[in-house]
Amino acid sequence: MSTAAAEDPGWLRIHPRTVLVTALVTAGVAAGAAVPAVVALSGRFGYPLAIGWALAGAVLLIGGAAAGDYVRWRRTRYRVGAGQFDLRTGLLLAKRRSLARERIRSVDLTAHPLLRVLGLVTVRIGTGEHTGGESTLELDPVSRAEGERLRRELLDRTAVEAPGTHREGELAALDPRWIRYAPVSFVAPMLGGAAVGGVLQISEWAGAQGEVIAWVTDRFRDTPLLWTITALAVVALAAGIVGALGLWVEMWWNYRLEREPGGTLRVRRGLFTSRSLSVEERRLRGVDLVEPLGVRLFGAARVDAITTGLAKDEQAQGADHDTLLPVVPRPLADTIAAEVLREPAAPTGAPLTAHPRSARGRRLRRALAAVLLPVLAMALLGALLTPVLLWTALVCAVVFLPLAVLSAVDAYRSLGHTVSGDYLVTRSGSLRRSTAALQRTGVIGWTVKQSRFQRRAGLLSVTATTAAGGGAYTAYDTDASEGLAFAAEAVPGLLEPFLERS
Repeated sequence: MSTAAAEDPGWLRIHPRTVLVTALVTAGVAAGAAVPAVVALSGRFGYPLAIGWALAGAVLLIGGAAAGDYVRWRRTRYRVGAGQFDLRTGLLLAKRRSLARERIRSVDLTAHPLLRVLGLVTVRIGTGEHTGGESTLELDPVSRAEGERLRRELLDRTAVEAPGTHREGELAALDPRWIRYAPVSFVAPMLGGAAVGGVLQISEWAGAQGEVIAWVTDRFRDTPLLWTITALAVVALAAGIVGALGLWVEMWWNYRLEREPGGTLRVRRGLFTSRSLSVEERRLRGVDLVEPLGVRLFGAARVDAITTGLAKDEQAQGADHDTLLPVVPRPLADTIAAEVLREPAAPTGAPLTAHPRSARGRRLRRALAAVLLPVLAMALLGALLTPVLLWTALVCAVVFLPLAVLSAVDAYRSLGHTVSGDYLVTRSGSLRRSTAALQRTGVIGWTVKQSRFQRRAGLLSVTATTAAGGGAYTAYDTDASEGLAFAAEAVPGLLEPFLERS
């Protein structure tokens, strides 16, 4: 457990088991590096001497890492004061950093499998400001009990009675049936491609890449090329599906969404690596209903928080830090969104104003240009160089032109905007459709853009700027008068000085 420094009352140290964690992690890295090192050295020195060199190197690596972490443990202190949280680090260059407690917006607890076995967690304390690592302090590691104490103490706020009758306690819990949406996400083909690349890379390290390629070639020697490509793609996709299922289980097992006393939403999840994310409701500015194409075809969506105060530094990028609900059936996503916002009905389900047909024309022209320009260039090169490029251009046109048209039409149908109660709602996107419901009081400004082509079509795009979430939410290619009226209605008085009523 954390111990007080006798020579510095009030200051606490991180857990001393950090040295053991570093030694074990380094041992794992050393073991992984030792195998190729022994193989490489055995050809010159023989296996006994190669193993000896590998062991000596591993001992030096583990000892150096453990010694360095022991110094870090000795020099790292933290303190929770009445008005601020302080952290001291550094050996040659002592560094003291402080965060005012009133600015602390998030206290997240994370524990990978080794930390969980040892009863430890990593605590990340953030202000949610866009200032890189200076807005986040990390204690790595402390005991789980100490992490929970810090989370409760640093997020302790005077409870404000929120309107509505929405319940406290558990709002949502894991339903194993949600795993059926994992294979239809974009993760599956990405993992399939990564699996193929991993097999080729490992075989190259082992000096057997030629044999692997020859083995695959022999299996399909009498198979037509098209069927060979199809079979290999199916195998890679199957591997990707298995990987997507495993990744989903690791990320979302033990999932729970809870509303704690005092107005804090807490998300807990993770099979091997446990994660805990806390969001103050007073910092919540809305929700974003995200529907990637694959899961949208199956009538599902996930719910992200639009909030100030979530981690914004590099380590939080791509970590699902703002996801309150994984991919679930769309009606359930709307229900949980309403519970989170303390609304009788989710604004993300409100009927939206359709955009003019000229917006569809713009998307069709862009999609066709994206396909036809490369196809025409390929055809020109084929006429000058080789007929193979002509056939390639034809195949690309036949395959990608219909896809481009379908994508453009779907992107147009996804457009929409409205004002629903206390929220403005915007929707856009095809491969990743996003329906954002943003509190009207959270809008700090409007950006109106109109290109020359939009002006000819009578369109414009209006963007609500905010300090929460992505920082900007746009209604693309609205009718010019309708878009301005939408902005004026959503936040009365903000845009009126620049409008001319007809």
